[in-house]
Amino acid sequence: METSSWTHTTVLLSEAVEALFNKPDVQPGEPPAAEGTYVDATFGRGGHSRLILSRLAQQGRLIAFDKDPDALVEAHSIQDPRFSIRHQGFSHLGELPPASVAGVLLDLGISSPQVDNPARGFSFRFEGPLDMRMDTTRGQSVAQWLAAAQADKIAEVIRDYGEERFAGPIAKAIVARRQERGPISTTTELAQLVADTVKTREPGQNPATRTFQALRIFINAELEELQQALEASLRVLQPGGRLVVISFHSLEDRIVKQFIARHSRDVYDRRAPFAAPRIMQLKALDRIKPGAAEVAGNPRARSAVMRVAQRTSA
Repeated sequence: METSSWTHTTVLLSEAVEALFNKPDVQPGEPPAAEGTYVDATFGRGGHSRLILSRLAQQGRLIAFDKDPDALVEAHSIQDPRFSIRHQGFSHLGELPPASVAGVLLDLGISSPQVDNPARGFSFRFEGPLDMRMDTTRGQSVAQWLAAAQADKIAEVIRDYGEERFAGPIAKAIVARRQERGPISTTTELAQLVADTVKTREPGQNPATRTFQALRIFINAELEELQQALEASLRVLQPGGRLVVISFHSLEDRIVKQFIARHSRDVYDRRAPFAAPRIMQLKALDRIKPGAAEVAGNPRARSAVMRVAQRTSA
């Protein structure tokens, strides 16, 4: 697989690793600062992983996860005995031993090589097969799903995952097109259909933006997998271990924000007022957004939000 034609600039690179380790930056010539096992749950093209390894002590370990076969090719170029990669989504985080991890990093969304490679079908800007699977070795593509799905289900997906107010008309147009000329098979076909259906849109935004986002999130079960990974992080993190999550749209960030808030307080059961409360399991630490310089150099960083929490001893 070709992995070198498309580059990826890691968002909040130093900020994420600094938050993960909870240690001051190491000065040149000093030994690495961090011991223990860390998890890069979304390897991507390895920006965070490489910086983590540069900060890791010799006895430290880094376990990475990624569903994308192209990401695995990139990961295998790292020749470091402290590093290992799993061809799995981060919902498998819970398979690690309980309380075995000193830090978990989740960098959500899609990488630039995925967007920029027309063969992956993520972008409405390029002609390509309407695929959008993170893992191209399994599961249905978007084209396959749209070829059979009912209009009400298509509308539900586009509305719930894309927050698209024209979800109903778009869904009806997809089904009508399917009945008249056969299923949609390419990204540009879908983008044009949406553009013909949606007559108004926010300035500067392609009419197909929300629809493509919704179908990608749905076909990869991204929000469900995120919820599973967050719950698993409570089991695998050691007391004092850090959870660092970078989100790129409001649906993801809302899940992360609510998860951290829910586990950052003692919970009392009103049905059993004399029972001991469920002690808080996380301490919310920070919310960080990219600075102006980073956004200017990498416009895809503009929507990023990083939240940091620490596992309590409870």
